[in-house]
Amino acid sequence: MAASDKRIVKKHGKKADRIMAMDSAMQALSDEQLQAKTAEFKKRLSEGETLDDLLIDAFAVAREAARRILGLHAYRVQLIGGIVLHEGDVGEMKTGEGKTLTALMPTYLNALDGKGVHVITVNEYLSKRDSEINGQVLNFLGLTVGLNLRSGNKNEKRAAYSCDVTYTTNAELGFDYLRDNMVKEYGDKVQRGLNFAIIDEADSILIDESRTPLIISGGRKNRTPQYMAADQFAKSLKKDDDVEIDLETKQVYLTPDGITKAEKMFSINSLFDIQNTELYHLILNALKANFVFKNGVEYVVQNGEIVLVDQFTGRLMPGRAYSDGLHQAIQAKENVNIEQETVTMATITYQNFFRLYNKLSGMTGTAKTEEEEFIKIYNMRVVQIPTNKPVIRKDEPDYMFANRDAKMKALMAEILTLHEKGQPILIGTTSVESSEIVSHYLKNANLKFEMLNAKNHEREADIIAKAGVKGAITLATNMAGRGTDIKLGDGVVELGGLAVFGVERNEARRIDNQLRGRSGRQGDPGFSRFYVAMDDELMLRFGGERLRKIFGRLGSDFIQSRMLTRAISNAQKKVEGMNFDQRKNILDYDNVLAQHREAMYARRDQILTASDLKPIIKKMQYSAAYDLTRMFGNESHGEWFIRYDDLIKGINGKVVIENSITKADLEKLNRQEVAKLISEKMYEFYLKRTEDVPADVMTQIERGVIIMAFDEYWTQHIDQASKLRSGIYLRSYAQTNPLHAYVEEAAKLFEHMQLTIAHDVVIKLANVVIRRVENQAQVDPLNDSEQEVREFKQKG
Repeated sequence: MAASDKRIVKKHGKKADRIMAMDSAMQALSDEQLQAKTAEFKKRLSEGETLDDLLIDAFAVAREAARRILGLHAYRVQLIGGIVLHEGDVGEMKTGEGKTLTALMPTYLNALDGKGVHVITVNEYLSKRDSEINGQVLNFLGLTVGLNLRSGNKNEKRAAYSCDVTYTTNAELGFDYLRDNMVKEYGDKVQRGLNFAIIDEADSILIDESRTPLIISGGRKNRTPQYMAADQFAKSLKKDDDVEIDLETKQVYLTPDGITKAEKMFSINSLFDIQNTELYHLILNALKANFVFKNGVEYVVQNGEIVLVDQFTGRLMPGRAYSDGLHQAIQAKENVNIEQETVTMATITYQNFFRLYNKLSGMTGTAKTEEEEFIKIYNMRVVQIPTNKPVIRKDEPDYMFANRDAKMKALMAEILTLHEKGQPILIGTTSVESSEIVSHYLKNANLKFEMLNAKNHEREADIIAKAGVKGAITLATNMAGRGTDIKLGDGVVELGGLAVFGVERNEARRIDNQLRGRSGRQGDPGFSRFYVAMDDELMLRFGGERLRKIFGRLGSDFIQSRMLTRAISNAQKKVEGMNFDQRKNILDYDNVLAQHREAMYARRDQILTASDLKPIIKKMQYSAAYDLTRMFGNESHGEWFIRYDDLIKGINGKVVIENSITKADLEKLNRQEVAKLISEKMYEFYLKRTEDVPADVMTQIERGVIIMAFDEYWTQHIDQASKLRSGIYLRSYAQTNPLHAYVEEAAKLFEHMQLTIAHDVVIKLANVVIRRVENQAQVDPLNDSEQEVREFKQKG
């Protein structure tokens, strides 16, 4: 444990001792007296005390309530873990140390101020389980508990979010946030602000899942022939002559020969011409699909569909798709039906979503290796919490083999030896493909085993819970079933506890540690070992030619060497560093869009909640008017000249009252004053058109028009920013920093979008045709006005 962690644990330990010292006082209280504490705490908060002031008392109350309701009495280390969570850090607690109970105390304390606590898990099974277990205690103490499910309707979701504590999954939470910022009426929102979150399996959610942003799509475009052509081209290429595959980063590039072939096949002069960005993007996706993405590893084909596999848990993810056309490229490769590409209507990365919380905390069995990332991205420390009982599991050095066949034969021999004496065995693999190979060997040895991978994850918790029973053999992809405790069966302690075998090393040390950590919970005995071959993916990527030659002479023997184990750890550190850089790169680009998104969402809320939209309309009219002076003007020798005749002709009778502005009026004004006069005349024209309409009806029409323009052009902006990003790295050929170029270009796009919205709103409101329908005013379809917007944009 790091020295800094020891200091934090020591400091929190003093508070934990004070909480435990209140034990007898708490046990002396009747149920009613214990329950009355919640109202007492809320009163103290209203009188100026802070949550920190209440910590000792509130933790003691929650601990006693859990003892009465669940029969669980929190250990000192669990109290320390709870304080770490309250302070907004990540608590690293080993498997089986009781994270669910640890989270109860900071959840109770932080729910007292009524702003809401979100407890976030990786799947709905765990959300449901935790809400049922801890929910009993929280309800007993007078707090409301909600469960937010994917299947819930808006009313059910709103009810769940309005509770003091809400249990939910990370994906559902993020999608609810995006959907809330697409509503047409403010009252249709389901969330009520992002106050405090406790994230279970924080490394899985905040690091592994943060590689892919959350996306809400709509509207479709069909480019099937282009995907087929790009796929055909990719399949025609020779692996070594035409493409270069970087195994370390899993990227594919065309060689000069490949580029020539592409230019010949698609009849173009230069593949890197800016007008061929779209084509180059299609080709890159086809190369990735054909040369990097493997069936059974990143995805499986089921019932004529591509279903993604979670790389970290081995679970299938139905309904999830790769964005940016990669999914369609894989569909073309596997010759299944190519879906139409969707248009992104809203998107956010997990990093930027979770940074919206006032306070964020997390717990997991393995996070210390990624502490730098937690600090840099989320401003959260990772604090290692000591175990309640010492860990006595033996983590043996790796066995290293020349090839997979030798490795599997040796592994099977060790499995048979342990199985004969009845010791339970857990075998972890890194992919669905790898688990199929191991299952083949186990079947040939006539061994009965439970297999847990993407294809049967419904029984996940049940299978994992029984993995510690005498004689059990469990085969799991990437330790799916996290969050479920493996308790040892009768007589297993005497046999040495649970034996864990890793069939190959993972990309990240953290995931290896998760697998090892399934054994040796709460002071149980256990042992773990990894079997590594030189043709494992990690070794192919980082092993090096020299190592391969040494191992080539081994035959079926193996080497057990701490030096080689260290070499593997260094390779893993390298991958972790690259993965961090990749996530940081995604975040750097998304940060640009995040500023735009926050500005747009804040303005959208302002429009949805404003009782009078006239001030907003006036601002838009001035923006549009000032932009018209650009459209109908030009700069010469530092001065701006406006073509007054063209300008008046462009606006006369369309957005201002006929002949209300003359050339003589404008000639004596500067550019700002011209814009001010035009915007005032626009406002007069608009008021005159709508003077007979009741104010409340008009506000409704205005809100509808403005929100429609916001949503339409924001969607376009996201799409343009995404296209800009996919082609921006070509700027590096011109010695330009792609990120700097992206920041500048995206800012121009954002400014252009805001002006387009202003023009759109001004023209649509100027062309509102009011029809009487039983005293209701309605807006006509506005076909003419949309044509006007297009003309304006073309002039710009």
